[in-house]
Amino acid sequence: MEIIGDIYGINGPIIYVKGNLGFKIAEMVLVGEDRLVGEVIGLTKELTTIQVYEETSGLKPGDKVYSTGSAISVTLAPGIISNIFDGIERPLKEIAKKSGAFITRGVSVDSLDTEKLWDVHVTVSKGDHIYGGTIIAEVPETSAIVHKSMVPPDVSGEVIDVVKDGKYTINDKIITIKTDDGKTKELTLTQKWPIRIPRPTNKRFAADRPLVTGQRIIDTLFPIAKGGTAAIPGGFGTGKTMTQHQLAKWSDADIIIYIGCGERGNEMTEVLEDFSKLVDPKSGNPLLDRTTLIANTSNMPVAAREASIYTGITLAEYYRDMGYHVAIMADSTSRWAEALRELSGRLEEMPAEEGFPAYLASRLSAFYERAGYMENLNGTDGSVSIIGAVSPQGGDFSEPVTQNTKRFVRCFWALDKSLAYARHFPAIQWLTSYSEYVSDLSNWYTTNVGKEFVNYRNQILSLLTQESQLNEIVKLIGSDVLPDDQKLILEIARVIRLGFVQQNAYHPSDTYVPMEKQMKMMEVILYLYDRCKKLVAMSMPMSLLREDAIFDKIISIKYDVANDELEKFDDYKKAIDEYYNRLIATNA
Repeated sequence: MEIIGDIYGINGPIIYVKGNLGFKIAEMVLVGEDRLVGEVIGLTKELTTIQVYEETSGLKPGDKVYSTGSAISVTLAPGIISNIFDGIERPLKEIAKKSGAFITRGVSVDSLDTEKLWDVHVTVSKGDHIYGGTIIAEVPETSAIVHKSMVPPDVSGEVIDVVKDGKYTINDKIITIKTDDGKTKELTLTQKWPIRIPRPTNKRFAADRPLVTGQRIIDTLFPIAKGGTAAIPGGFGTGKTMTQHQLAKWSDADIIIYIGCGERGNEMTEVLEDFSKLVDPKSGNPLLDRTTLIANTSNMPVAAREASIYTGITLAEYYRDMGYHVAIMADSTSRWAEALRELSGRLEEMPAEEGFPAYLASRLSAFYERAGYMENLNGTDGSVSIIGAVSPQGGDFSEPVTQNTKRFVRCFWALDKSLAYARHFPAIQWLTSYSEYVSDLSNWYTTNVGKEFVNYRNQILSLLTQESQLNEIVKLIGSDVLPDDQKLILEIARVIRLGFVQQNAYHPSDTYVPMEKQMKMMEVILYLYDRCKKLVAMSMPMSLLREDAIFDKIISIKYDVANDELEKFDDYKKAIDEYYNRLIATNA
């Protein structure tokens, strides 16, 4: 039965309905003549509080509020991949056809195309007993992704009728089942799921394999696991979006979900245009063939911005349930937190630090907790990895969103303004970044890359840390007074910074680097350091060691050795040996 209430008060995106009329918490409602989408967020005997996901100008007390009986949910069916949605899963292309360049209030469009015919291959037969998560049909959604339509998690029973393989819409009956309680139920390619409730799984696996990104500073120094969580905090112009582009393009996730949450409209337009032009290096097809974009610009209603990350994570969990590895790029969680702050202010809640609501930490933790490497209900394995950009005002990492995010992510890639201004990209500052996954992934590195990988990584990080400490002394008294062994550390750290940590996203050999090449690069740099240490121990001055171009030659490895030419690294080791023997011979 439809419940109808009257608006009693309006405060921006928050509206109030007087009395307890039977609305349920988290229920989706339709507000006013335009049927604006809203959600019940507070209930007392006297008052029902609703947040509206659209612009509320023009509403007035006395306008009607209609119940729907269901929670805010997303439609899950073929057609999600390569689509562009707003924060509540309305397709922007369809809205543009209906209302032009600007979204009009109350615009009603289906989340997915209900008329398109899909090639459906049914994967169950009459008599089969099916349960939540069972794959009932496969549909080639794009050239890269096969969509596996599943039984909703709360349904089980015996198949009593199936259609033949052929072309069907997402709402056509595919199978009929007799449920366990004796009722007959028809299943289509479509299911709905409330965005604020995580989809169920059988169990969570430990983080024991990395999400390989091809970016050396990430894969080697600060790795993220498949099903892991990472934050990319950085001020304006430090390269958050570019870093996420590289991860979207090169990481070994099957599907990318990019959530543009509260970013400027022109920046979001640039992202949408860039993604539509990007080519997937694995298949040669457009990257959009395995990408979904959720666009919520800063001028869109704040309530929809708050919902957008839940919409994105629910879509990701749906594809994880099919057995895919999904990576979410949330850009940025700061804008999402600002939406929470605005809604909290409208609700007249007691503010906490810097005006953010007291529940900021619990909301962030609930979001990041939905990441993980899971065994799904149907027995397949899949993962959701969350990489959230944080935009602290003025680059101040002590503000609440960054600090609370640090509590819940295990990987922190701190972008540095001074590195970005020096054109050092990715501008991840190795002294303030960290990854708690290194020990979890060490067995994988030993088995798949090399026994010495973690040892080399620790040595590289140690040299960069020592360089920082020595630079403090150099600032005070200059480098000339340093002993030669410390001058050598500064020189080798320069090789590491320019030849290993810095990476050129536009160079064909450097934009993506496989793990084996990363290992070889570290091996050659540390081999050079070892040889030079022996020369310094023989009292040879650094001025003499620097006369040869060997250091610059090692820096240029990243450009000179292609990803399929790893045998060339032996030539570099020989060149280092020749350099070592030549210096010993000339100074004997």
